[in-house]
Amino acid sequence: MRGYIGVDVGSVSTNLVLIGDDDVFIDSIYLRTRGNPIEAVKDGLRMLRTKHSEFEVLGAGATGSGRKLAGVIVGADIVKNEITAHAVAAMSAVPGVQSVIEIGGQDSKIILLRSGVVVDFGMNTVCAAGTGSFLEHQAQRLGVAIEQFGDLACASQSPVRIAGRCAVFAESDMIHKQQVGHSLPDIVSGLCEALVRNYLNNVAKGKQILAPAVFQGGVAANIGMRRAFERALGYEVVVPEHFDVMGAIGAAMLARRHIESSKRSTLFAGWEVPEQTYTTSSRECSGCPNMCEIVEVARNSAVVARWGGRCGKWEDMRRADHENCDRDRQHSGSPC
Repeated sequence: MRGYIGVDVGSVSTNLVLIGDDDVFIDSIYLRTRGNPIEAVKDGLRMLRTKHSEFEVLGAGATGSGRKLAGVIVGADIVKNEITAHAVAAMSAVPGVQSVIEIGGQDSKIILLRSGVVVDFGMNTVCAAGTGSFLEHQAQRLGVAIEQFGDLACASQSPVRIAGRCAVFAESDMIHKQQVGHSLPDIVSGLCEALVRNYLNNVAKGKQILAPAVFQGGVAANIGMRRAFERALGYEVVVPEHFDVMGAIGAAMLARRHIESSKRSTLFAGWEVPEQTYTTSSRECSGCPNMCEIVEVARNSAVVARWGGRCGKWEDMRRADHENCDRDRQHSGSPC
């Protein structure tokens, strides 16, 4: 088998996907990042390698908040932001999609498309209400398994109104509603509706959310949130089959497009990545008053990437290192 790999590294989860050279979904890995994206990516690659040892990787893409680091580790051919990756995956899953509602572990975003082009987007800024981490915390506090949260919301007969303008107010109001005797299903359903109002007011900010709309990200597994969105919008919201790894799917699709258009061979670092040792370090550049923090990534003690400077000096130095390495390899016949 042959195809492409996509990696999506977020603050809560790290997702890896394999697709065929015709964009057909093959397999995925969903892992907790647990504050260590390097190990999460290595673990994901190790798990994919175990299941698909003969898979030939034609190209690799990276996205997510940790896309730069992930791109260095896997040897990504293309590194793209989450907006682009999620939009590409949504258009593949639902042709003609006009709105993408994406809620992950610690962020949420809205993407508006018209005629297959992203025309607007928005993301949460400060408030984490409605994200996966907030919902999981509330489920634990209520003594409910997060997998049952949505079903419990759907069992409500009379949802209570909960203040959802921020996570702190929502939790305080939930406690108050419990103390005055409201049932658990009504409280959970009211919370879902409050979080949808928060999303529409703070993330969407009055944007026109047209059908068909796709709901993706880990929170899309919560049927209570999906139903709350449908009541608020007045139409059915589509949850794609692989809703939880759509960012990684989009990254893999973008890698295929890049490789096919550029006609270049892949930069993929190989299935041996889990056995490599990666370290990161940072230092402050004193070259000018900006005092930029420069991040270095090393593979087996050799620096493979630098970033963080406003002027690009350190990135240029790394590029020069690669050019010198290429020249040395040509003269000596041995790798750097």
